[in-house]
Amino acid sequence: MPDIIFENEIVRAENLKKTFTLSRKQQKIDRTSLKRKVAVDGLSFSAYRGEIYGLLGPNGAGKTTTLRMLSTLISPDEGDAFVLGHSIRHEAAKVRDCIGFMTGELKLEGFFTPDYLFDFFGAMHGVAKEALAKRKRELFAKFGIDRFSGVRVADLSTGMAQKTSLVISIVHDPDVLILDEPTNGLDVLTAKVVTDFLSDLKGMGKSILLSTHIFSLVEKLCDRVGIIIDGKMAAEGDLSSLCAGSSLEEKFFEIYRGIKGEAL
Repeated sequence: MPDIIFENEIVRAENLKKTFTLSRKQQKIDRTSLKRKVAVDGLSFSAYRGEIYGLLGPNGAGKTTTLRMLSTLISPDEGDAFVLGHSIRHEAAKVRDCIGFMTGELKLEGFFTPDYLFDFFGAMHGVAKEALAKRKRELFAKFGIDRFSGVRVADLSTGMAQKTSLVISIVHDPDVLILDEPTNGLDVLTAKVVTDFLSDLKGMGKSILLSTHIFSLVEKLCDRVGIIIDGKMAAEGDLSSLCAGSSLEEKFFEIYRGIKGEAL
């Protein structure tokens, strides 16, 4: 399939849909008798070059499933998406070459060290040894990983393991970063290091798509936001036009109540 180029669009999602079969255990957790769950339901949006785009929604809204589809880890049941013009359905390898992806659901192997993992993934992406060594020195120093480079991941703190995951996801200096809850579970100091770094990457011309349920993170980092509820796009836009004088939190719950009809 030939590349499809959309001017200034880094990501274009078109009617993405994904359904999962629920186990009996999951049915009990969700308090449902339904055997299948629609996680993402006809989702469409665009993210543009040089911006940070946030997908905001509660747990179970479909954010992680959406990012896993965009990163080619799972395939959509319906629809398609394009990352820098490459189809996630037909050009998965090209998509993976141009993105960095991080999610808390993908755990680093605890037996290995940050030093080993960085070299392993760098070689897998075809980064030259000299360039890889230089990039490792810079990133490990920036995130304070250098002091722990020889420690097994299983023995690292949650924050250090998260920072290790982040630097490994960008070992090949990708143009597009797709980050699932990048500050989830981090203490305030580590979270600031990560958010400051994302701002720096944007300043370097990188394009970032992230998911979160944290209002302050969106307000601090994102140029535009898409609010996802029950796998659908409930609202989208830049913060000033979307909120129109309200806080993002107030706007979110206004939209949520309008869709769900629930008092909070």
